[in-house]
Amino acid sequence: MWHSTTILGLTVKGQTALGGDGQVTFDDTIMKHTAQKVRRLADGRILAGFAGASADAFTLFERFETKLEEFNNNLPRAAVELSKDWRMDKYLRRLEALLAVMDAHHALILSGNGDVIEPDDGVVAIGSGAPYAMAAARALIGNTKMNAEQVVRTALEITADICIFTNKDITIEVL
Repeated sequence: MWHSTTILGLTVKGQTALGGDGQVTFDDTIMKHTAQKVRRLADGRILAGFAGASADAFTLFERFETKLEEFNNNLPRAAVELSKDWRMDKYLRRLEALLAVMDAHHALILSGNGDVIEPDDGVVAIGSGAPYAMAAARALIGNTKMNAEQVVRTALEITADICIFTNKDITIEVL
């Protein structure tokens, strides 16, 4: 499990949102409160967030953008191809991060073990606060009339109240 962050993404009522907190820790010390762990790719049509080592995540974002260009922004295909490279390449295999990527139709989690996971309910969560954020999001989706952005924000705020590696400096990108 990757610590020191929470990334949560989902689609509700045709709106897709991916959010993350801003906390960066080093061992048991908070080093930064306002990190940006979520970004837009493919001319704003794809959202991506990371948990893990920042430098590794930026390397993966660059590689993923290349795969998206190569496969005409086909998210599932680009994700599979990146995961294959990530697992097979001597350099990439040492990268310590997870990615959550989304478009209007797909929500995926990518790992260096070759995993490309598309949850049945379309809720993706990575990082140390992932279980809390996922539980809160599922409860909110099933019991409120909130849109995707509101669910992500509220679930991440709930997570920040529980997980010591998650803060309330939240960045959310919406499609």
